[in-house]
Parts: sequence; structure tokens; C-alpha cells
Amino acid sequence: MARAITGRVHRKRAKTVLKRTKGYRGARSKLYRVARNAMFKSLSRAYEGRKQKKRHFRALWITRINAACRAAGISYSQFIDGLKKQNIIIDRKNLANLAITDIAAFNALIAKVKG
Repeated sequence: MARAITGRVHRKRAKTVLKRTKGYRGARSKLYRVARNAMFKSLSRAYEGRKQKKRHFRALWITRINAACRAAGISYSQFIDGLKKQNIIIDRKNLANLAITDIAAFNALIAKVKG
């Protein structure tokens, strides 16, 4: 029986991998075997990164809210606790936007929480 060779399939697979690793440095974009490992690693990191992105943004929003609260003389935790007690439901993303763009509205929320 003749030996089956996968010339066409292998070439197509290699071209796909090398296309995906086009901007990488050195052998990671030139040699199939190295590029394949780099591609798998980058795909797994991209998956992790999509999860981490959400954490990083939430941390950023909290930092911005905290800075605006401190400027008004209240801590972040007291502010969030006060919002919950007043039954004011607003997410941290919008609170951070208010703190940056519309400081008057944010200060009104703080006054409501304090009073």
C-alpha cells in the first residue's frame, strides 16, 4: 500500500498558522513549529484577557468613584453603603462617568447619601 502524504493539507494548515502569527517577532512568525506554539499560547491568553478586562475596568471605575468621593469628604465604602440604604440603584460604570463628566450630579448623590 502506498504511503499517504498530506502535502496540500499541511501546506494549508501552515499558511493559516503563519497568517495568524504575522506580526510576531523572529521565528514566531516565520517557522511553522514555533509559530504554532505561539499561536496556541496567544489564543489562550486572549481568552484570559477577555475575562481580565472586565476586572480591570471595574477596578478603574471604583478608583475614579473613590477619588471623587474623597474630594467631597466621604469614603467610597460609605458612599456605596449609603446608596444601597437609599435604594439608589446605579452601576459603577455610570457612577464613574458621572464623577468625571457631571460632577454636580455626582455631588447631589453624595448629598443625598450624607443627608
